[in-house]
Amino acid sequence: MKAYDSRSDALTTAHINRIATAVPPHDMHSAFIPFAESLLPEGTRRSLYRRMVRLAAIDHRYSFLKPIVTDDGALQDADALFARGNFPSTGRRMEAFRQFAPQLARCALLKLALTDAERQGITHVIVTCCTGLYAPGLDYEVVELLHLNPSVERTFIGFMGCYAAINALKAARHIVRSEPDSKVLLLSLELCSLHMQETQDLEQLLAFTVFADGCAAYLVTAQPIGFALDSFLAVNLAGTDHLITWRIGEQGFDMHLSGQVPVQLRNGLAEAGTRITRGHDFSTIDLWAVHPGGRTILDAAEQGLALPAEALADSRNILLNFGNMSSASVMFVLQKLMQRARPGQLGCAMSFGPGVTAETMLFHAI
Repeated sequence: MKAYDSRSDALTTAHINRIATAVPPHDMHSAFIPFAESLLPEGTRRSLYRRMVRLAAIDHRYSFLKPIVTDDGALQDADALFARGNFPSTGRRMEAFRQFAPQLARCALLKLALTDAERQGITHVIVTCCTGLYAPGLDYEVVELLHLNPSVERTFIGFMGCYAAINALKAARHIVRSEPDSKVLLLSLELCSLHMQETQDLEQLLAFTVFADGCAAYLVTAQPIGFALDSFLAVNLAGTDHLITWRIGEQGFDMHLSGQVPVQLRNGLAEAGTRITRGHDFSTIDLWAVHPGGRTILDAAEQGLALPAEALADSRNILLNFGNMSSASVMFVLQKLMQRARPGQLGCAMSFGPGVTAETMLFHAI
């Protein structure tokens, strides 16, 4: 009897067939800046904050919170969730997440425009989120909203931060390669504005000035349409686990985002070199989808990989118009690339998060 050699069977290629994105209706960026300034005492810290805002390369960030100015001139949201001197508990924030997250998910899923046949064919649902939790959760809401087969397999990838969508794509690829008829519906949804804090900590306020709310819905199947998922690689930067942390506190989730992250990221990417592109010279990569975590993050990626300025134009455009939406962000960039990609073009996507880890993905356009 001939021994079975698994290498003789080519594995099925998974593809991102299409991507849809959505943001809440309220642009909070210009309203948040004077509010954040008011929390800082006059002097060096307030001046530094103003300077960093000017350099942030962000014009718009969207939130489920509708900013209003009260009669006494103070900033508040229309739902009075965040009242000066009385910011909400974690429980109250999770109630808001349960109220608003399904609304944003619905917007993105409807934009994905699944046909009845596609809905009936969905076999798996994967959701990524690090800004809210409840059960039954968003994965269940997706099944209910789209009237999917109730036996669909559901997976929730939680608390992984900004690189979670790459991990979700990795999981979807494993599913399709092992079960070629699978059709995987993915949702990356974050309500980052839910976790604003009333603080005089400059580092925290600068982080709150970057993060925003957003959602991406995307479909992965074996059908050769869109972007073929070629390979994945995680690059963990040793000794940096303290630089990005995300923990549950009494008044929301507490983020620590060290100013050392860009330098460490730049050095780490430079050291990884073409391991990230599996030996391909960077000049052969046509499409770069780098997580728009902030201007300094994009600068670090550009410098660490020695990329030309135009390589990250799409990432910078997403940052400018939407800010950092955590796990949803890289999908906004991939959507933009998908709209202009030509068959055969090679691409590299990467997102960064706790670890510090860079999750990377090679793909090519069909």
